[in-house]
Amino acid sequence: MRETLTGTGVMIRLGLRRDRWLLPFWISGFALISYSTAVAGAELYPDLGSRVEAATALNSTASMVALFGRIYDPASIGALSLIKYTAFMTAILAVLMAILVIRHTRADEESGRLELLGGGRLGRDAPLASALTISLGANVALGLLSAAALTAGGLPAGGSLAFGLGWAATGMAFSAVAGVAAQVTASARAATGLSIGFIAVTYALRAVGDLAEPGPSVLSWLSPIGWNQQIRAFAGDRWWVLALPAALCLVLVPAAFALRAARDLGAGLRAERPGPSAGSLAGVWDLAVRLQYRVLLAWAVAFVLFGVVIGSLVSNVGDMLNSPNAQDLIRRIGGQAALTDAFLAAEISIMGVLAAAYGVSAANHLRSEEAAGHTEALLGTATTRIRWAASHFGFALAGVTVLLLLAGVSIGAGAAFAVGDAGLVGRSMVAALAQVPAAWVLAGVALAVFGWAPRLAGMVWVFLLALVALGEFGVLWNAPEWLMELSPFRHSPLLPVDSGAVPALAALTVAAAALAALGFAGWRRRDLAS
Repeated sequence: MRETLTGTGVMIRLGLRRDRWLLPFWISGFALISYSTAVAGAELYPDLGSRVEAATALNSTASMVALFGRIYDPASIGALSLIKYTAFMTAILAVLMAILVIRHTRADEESGRLELLGGGRLGRDAPLASALTISLGANVALGLLSAAALTAGGLPAGGSLAFGLGWAATGMAFSAVAGVAAQVTASARAATGLSIGFIAVTYALRAVGDLAEPGPSVLSWLSPIGWNQQIRAFAGDRWWVLALPAALCLVLVPAAFALRAARDLGAGLRAERPGPSAGSLAGVWDLAVRLQYRVLLAWAVAFVLFGVVIGSLVSNVGDMLNSPNAQDLIRRIGGQAALTDAFLAAEISIMGVLAAAYGVSAANHLRSEEAAGHTEALLGTATTRIRWAASHFGFALAGVTVLLLLAGVSIGAGAAFAVGDAGLVGRSMVAALAQVPAAWVLAGVALAVFGWAPRLAGMVWVFLLALVALGEFGVLWNAPEWLMELSPFRHSPLLPVDSGAVPALAALTVAAAALAALGFAGWRRRDLAS
């Protein structure tokens, strides 16, 4: 065992060096969100009555329970403020940690990096051990720093620590899942898909289990995300639940090492299916579709399901505003229609940000293909640089449009079914399509970075997350207006969309085109980068 772990320390230092920007950003981002949420919660719900009323409304809305879970102590400001973060943000943390582990294991094998490093004194299990160690350290740091941030935001120290350790333990459990997935599959893409699929299943189990009455049912206890909710931070602090993700790690980590010993480097326990004997691709455009359509299909299914759930919440909008005065004011301004429009506009804007994330991911496929050496082989044929880059970038733009179209239709359909207003389908679809140019701008940024500084492709994600944080907490942070105006999402028209939105949409489209032209110009001039 000692020989198979030779070089683990060196691999840990190498991994930390590679992630010296990524990990601090993730950790500080979660801590900052925790602090901002704690401060904002105290301002939104200043007294016991407002907290109980809001918690009761949320717990009585099935769609909200399915999305975020239950509030187990309606009087607790911490339980109410952090309702989104025990499930939804935990799933995001799980995805990030799965990506981290796969990046340092299966992705390094696929690129040939581990084969090169294996020419020295490097044990078979050292890469996996280093990846899990880095993940453990990152989760613990994230959990403790988030707990400190919650305490600094005014929440009780005991509940803050329980919440932070819940994040840390659950993140580590999903890291172990990714460690197993990296051994089963033969590619980083398949390992990531398997891990994210597992996260989606556990989230769905938690949602169904929480909807049971009196709840939660046994299904919630089958989900690591459900375990994190059952810690019940700020609502009893059930510390013993932390033993469940720890036990899962004790099972999956040895299993990952056992599976690693049973396979060859670069191979997976599940062999890849051979392709057809005769190729059917007519060119790089067909190739781009072949490489990316499955990911787009998965996103599309998620958008439709999420859209229908969100749309169905319209009938409960009045209950979500716990202040009768606020409801009366909105009705005086525009009646129940104004209340509905405001809710749908907020949810559609969230879908716009998610579509932008897909656009960045699809556009960054250019960089992954180049780093893998596939681009060099393609450019050795009659394919031009611009045509190859345009194929993936065009797919990204088209994918963004398709996703937002589906989001608009599904949200409108869910809302129309809930309140009996068929006109909401068309209005929601137009509002969703109005988010397309802003998402295109982010895809254009990804192409511009690829064209001029390809090694900084990952920083586009940092830029996107910074825009999201600015939109979410900019007012709370008293950010200057000029800084807020830099976000393309701020210029996207909200529902209802009228002719006055045309100049803003045109400006965003021109900005996206200019960024794309800049990216193509850089790509034509630079050398291939490994």
